[in-house]
Amino acid sequence: MSEERVCEKNDELIIDIIDMGTEGEGIGRIDGYTLFVKDAVIGDRVKVKVIKTKKRFGYARLMEIVKPSKWRVEPVCNVARQCGGCQLQHCSYEKQLAWKQQKVADCLERIGGFDVKDIMEPIMGMDKPYHYRNKAQFPVGYDKEGNLVTGFYAGRTHSIIPSIDCAIQHPVNSVILKAVLEYMNENNVPAYNEKDGSGLVRHILTRIGMVTGEIMVCLVINGKNIPHKEKLIEKLLSCNFDDVCILNDVCTPYNVSTTHDANSTHDKNVDKKGEMLIQKPFQIKSVSLNINTKNTNVILGEKIKTIYGNPYIEDYIGDIRYRISPLSFYQVNPVQTKKLYETALEYADLKGGEVVWDLYCGIGTISLFLAQKAAKVCGVEIVPQAIEDAKVNAKLNGMTNTEFFAGAAEDVVPEKYAESNGKLKADVVTIDPPRKGCDEKLLQTVIKMQPEKIVYVSCDPATLARDLKYLAENGYKLERVRACDMFGHSFHVETVCLLSKKP
Repeated sequence: MSEERVCEKNDELIIDIIDMGTEGEGIGRIDGYTLFVKDAVIGDRVKVKVIKTKKRFGYARLMEIVKPSKWRVEPVCNVARQCGGCQLQHCSYEKQLAWKQQKVADCLERIGGFDVKDIMEPIMGMDKPYHYRNKAQFPVGYDKEGNLVTGFYAGRTHSIIPSIDCAIQHPVNSVILKAVLEYMNENNVPAYNEKDGSGLVRHILTRIGMVTGEIMVCLVINGKNIPHKEKLIEKLLSCNFDDVCILNDVCTPYNVSTTHDANSTHDKNVDKKGEMLIQKPFQIKSVSLNINTKNTNVILGEKIKTIYGNPYIEDYIGDIRYRISPLSFYQVNPVQTKKLYETALEYADLKGGEVVWDLYCGIGTISLFLAQKAAKVCGVEIVPQAIEDAKVNAKLNGMTNTEFFAGAAEDVVPEKYAESNGKLKADVVTIDPPRKGCDEKLLQTVIKMQPEKIVYVSCDPATLARDLKYLAENGYKLERVRACDMFGHSFHVETVCLLSKKP
């Protein structure tokens, strides 16, 4: 005789939300049966409709807030619930930080087996958790009436939620999106149709230099060129960003000028090097086309064609200058990135004579931070263009103590170790892998290199805990842990950890 189900699909229930899941969804229980409820906050009492059931748990849609949680707030964005970009705008920022801190701690304890109460430091939150993103990718399509629209995909779909005013993207994007849509309408440029592969413009990609004020606009197209591209360039160059920045309380950036005033080092418009800081407007410095003619949900193709300005923009994180191309990996939140990298540098505690290996180095963001204080930094990254960018960035900053290798870290590092006949050593190893974490073969080689310290930066607490457990079982002790909120109002969290070699 089968067990009687607690609830069935389409049942409507009133439940209390007692916890939050790994993706920020609310968790409630009825007679011991667990229901996951998107858009609910711990402490809410809600009316829900069951949409899917399994043996031990199910999923329900939020229908009504019977009694709001003390942590529930009104989302700033009017499409926050439909859009897939933010999962937590309805939750107070204070509670978001506490939940992310606990999420990291729970993974380290449950998966890694660590006791973190004495080694986990306070999470690094944002002073301003809105308009922080310096990169955006907006899909382009049509609404039900056939009007051109851009915005963001609804969660787990490819249905576009029309919006040009995103609360976490920089407000200059709204001006850029209006300009591109006007160009497309005025010149009969069609949007791409995923279903039949017709149309031209797939996505609008933007990158913004928060310090330099330089803006990049890249249209991802289903073709080799666009019609009347001079009109697109003219439309973009006529954009004025001052009003949206004032309206959203976003300051215009400061550029470091080439003039020096040694007597003004304490002036608020002078940086710590004694260089004058000149406030500048945001300006479009690069317009390009990304060619993607494949029938795929991968956004970017491999070929870039610059149609105005440089094929890159430049920006700073701290004192380090970076050149950024459309395909470059560059952290989307420069303010929090600076905090994260400064913490990684603090954990590494470099004295000046160390050899550092930086694995999954991207365009050299962490590598160059470390190179300020290390004798030598070797970076490894699978994307060849990123390695070329890393070399350029090292040259831009006058750093001659860096070396970069293109290839998968799990292949390059073991190969280099084998070539050295086991003599390849490192004083410090930094690891910043993708969400899937590290290949065990790479971790084995890192252990053989016998670094005194390993600094692990992670975007996924579960794979972080798994990898730290392996390192702890093979001669390393977890000494310090600190989470960093790089993606406010989403369920994502970054973490930086220090492991030291056991005596």
